[in-house]
Amino acid sequence: MKSPKSKKEDPPRAVVFDLDGVLVGSEALWDRARRAVVADAGGAWRDGATRDMLGMSSTEWSRYVHERLGVAAPPEEIVRRVLARLLDEYRRSLPLLPGAVTAVETLGSHWPLGLATSSNREVIDEVLALAGLGGRFAVTVTSEDVARGKPAPDVYLAATGALGVDPGTAVAIEDSTNGLKAAAAAGMRVIAVPNREFPPDPGALALAGAVVPTLESLTPDVVASVRPPG
Repeated sequence: MKSPKSKKEDPPRAVVFDLDGVLVGSEALWDRARRAVVADAGGAWRDGATRDMLGMSSTEWSRYVHERLGVAAPPEEIVRRVLARLLDEYRRSLPLLPGAVTAVETLGSHWPLGLATSSNREVIDEVLALAGLGGRFAVTVTSEDVARGKPAPDVYLAATGALGVDPGTAVAIEDSTNGLKAAAAAGMRVIAVPNREFPPDPGALALAGAVVPTLESLTPDVVASVRPPG
């Protein structure tokens, strides 16, 4: 009689993509939009602010801008101003990363897909519509939907829960330090596509079961080969 397979031997049951830095090269655009809002409001940018805000939900980063960068406007208004600038950029030229559409379509033909991102719902919907990927994801979760942004695991636990799979049988596609930490903390199998503008810390990169240089290298075979951490 065969013993039941362990979770590590189970094949993947779902794939969950991050958005910023994985499907769209947007981190620099977010940074530019926030810097412009801070400058227009007479605030002062500080060293480390860009990295501090990577992975934060809009609630978290707008409070950071208000409290630590000296913007007097309330956080809700800061979000509105930043999103207006960002979405204007996207509508003029969406910064899809090479291989993004193919990766989503190819992996989506093998597994149900989720999206777990710190971007606002408005941004998610606009990006997927502009990219023609609106119908490809069974589940999309923003950090606004959960208590804590990355590096907390909340957004990934919400995505795998909505997909109806154990986190240990789902594969996360991530690029950043906080994103890699969040996916690993959720107990997921992790593939890193390192962000070139803001490379992940070596310790965070070590949490990934596989590292690929670009989405063009993200094949179904790579996804199927990754096992849970630990």
